[in-house]
Amino acid sequence: MRILGASLVAAVAAFAASTSFAASSIEKSLMKLDPVERAHQACVVKGLQVVRKDKRLSKADRIMPDTFGRAKLDGNTVLAKGAAVHVGTSWYSLSFECTVTEDQMKAVAFTYQLGDAIPPETWEEVGLWH
Repeated sequence: MRILGASLVAAVAAFAASTSFAASSIEKSLMKLDPVERAHQACVVKGLQVVRKDKRLSKADRIMPDTFGRAKLDGNTVLAKGAAVHVGTSWYSLSFECTVTEDQMKAVAFTYQLGDAIPPETWEEVGLWH
């Protein structure tokens, strides 16, 4: 479900920046997910908005919350210590904390720490791609 959910929401999120239609599409896509996965994906959408404000990550196009360990939902907070962010032709380790609404439909806060580049020879092993 992780890849399907991530792909579903990521595809819609890419389109969401410019249309209200996409916003309702994101909501419909999120409602199809279980609450934990919905919270994770709401954080992915918010996370991309936030990290793109960082000069180093301005071209980020994907966040994978579960690369090196499952992100955890605790109340309304998602903690991801083993996430990854894709920028250009590279992946970087990422940890983040994200607060979601009670219904897990929207992330209202997102803070992160950027880690090191992930060596390409390990990508396949952890579910990343070129």
